[in-house]
Amino acid sequence: MKVKRTLKMIVGCLLITNLCWAGITQEGDTLPPGVVIHNAPAISHEYIGSPSIVIMPDGTYIASHDYFGKKLSDTYIYRSGDRGNSWTPIAKLESLTWATLFNRGKELYLIGISPKVTMGYGDFVVRRSLDFGRSWTEPKDEKSGLIRCGFYHCAPVPVVRHKGKYWRAMENMGQEWGWGPFSALMTSISCEADLLDAGQWNFSNEIRYDSSWKEGATAWLEGNAVVTREGEVKDILRVAYGPDDVAAMTSVSEDGKIMTFNPEKDFIKLPGAGKKFTIRYDKKSKKYWTLSNFILEKDRHNMDGGAIRNTQVLMCSDNLTEWCIKDTVLTCDQPELYGFQYVDWQFDGKDIVFVSRTAWRDKTGNPPRQHDANYMTFHRIRNFRAF
Repeated sequence: MKVKRTLKMIVGCLLITNLCWAGITQEGDTLPPGVVIHNAPAISHEYIGSPSIVIMPDGTYIASHDYFGKKLSDTYIYRSGDRGNSWTPIAKLESLTWATLFNRGKELYLIGISPKVTMGYGDFVVRRSLDFGRSWTEPKDEKSGLIRCGFYHCAPVPVVRHKGKYWRAMENMGQEWGWGPFSALMTSISCEADLLDAGQWNFSNEIRYDSSWKEGATAWLEGNAVVTREGEVKDILRVAYGPDDVAAMTSVSEDGKIMTFNPEKDFIKLPGAGKKFTIRYDKKSKKYWTLSNFILEKDRHNMDGGAIRNTQVLMCSDNLTEWCIKDTVLTCDQPELYGFQYVDWQFDGKDIVFVSRTAWRDKTGNPPRQHDANYMTFHRIRNFRAF
C-alpha cells in the first residue's frame, strides 16, 4: 500500500508531488498517515463520521467525531495540549450527530442534529461547554439549545462571523429517512446573543433541490457559509454529480431571511465537490482555501465519482468560482478500499491543521469500503501559503 505526499510538479495550475514514503508498521499492519486520534476496529462495523476540529484561545486543540453503522448516534470529544501530537478522549455526548465544533472565546459549542431515530434526520441543536469540552449542556427545551424541531441534516461545516452575526448553513430533509432532495437554508444569530436560546436564531427560506436543474446532478448538501469579497453571504454546497467537479452557490440576503439560487448561472466548477469540503478565507493571503477529494486521472475507473475518496488536495481561489489546485496533500492506491474524507480544518499560524475520516487497514483487516472509515486522523500542512 503506497502513500504519496506531493512537492513540486506543475501541470497547468496543478502542483502535484511525487514523493512516496512507506507507512509506519505495527505488528505487520500499516498505520494510516498522520496522527491516529481514534481507531474503531474495521471488524466492528462501527464507522467513524463527521470529524471536526477547533483551536481554543490557549492553543488547545479539540476534535470530535460521531459513529455510523449499528444504530449509533453519539458524539465523542478529544483534546490535544501538544499541537496535535497526542490526543486524549474527554467526553461522550449522547444523541448528537453531524456536529460542528465552534468557539466563542473560551466558550466551546457543538452545532448539530439530535436524530429522531438512530442516525436519522432530526432536531437542530446547540450544546455548550465552559470547561474545554469535558462537560456539556443538554438541549432540553428552547432555552437550553433545542433550536428547531424537524428532520434536519448538516455536517461539520464552517461557522462564519460577518457583520455582527454568526452564519451557518444546513439542510432540511423533511422526513425521517431517504437521501437526495435536500432543501438548503441558512441560519444566523447575533454574535452577542445566547446561542442556546432558540428565539435568537434566524432562518432563511428553504430551497429544495430540483434534479432538472442539471443533468446527472441529483442532490445538494453539506453547504458552507462563505462571505464574498463584496460582503455577500453565500452557501456553497456539495453537489452529487458523476464527474465530481461541480458545486452550487446560493445567495443570502443581508438580514439572513432570503436565499436565492439561479440554476443557469449558480453552479460553479470546484474539483472534488461531489464529496464534503470546507471553505475558509485567509486574510493574510487574501484567498479562499479548501481541501477536497479531487479525483486523480489514474483513479477514474468503474467507480462513481462520489465514491472516490483516496486523495486530498489543497486548493485556493480569489473569487470562489475559479479554483487552483496547489498541492496533493494525501493520496493512496486502491480507492475502492481506502479514503481520506470529510476533512475539517483550521488555520494555525503558517500551517493548516485538519482531521480526516480515514478508511485504512488495521489489525483486524481492511474496512469494507472507502466510505466506511475506521480511523479519525490528524494532519498538518506546513507553510501552506508557500505553495
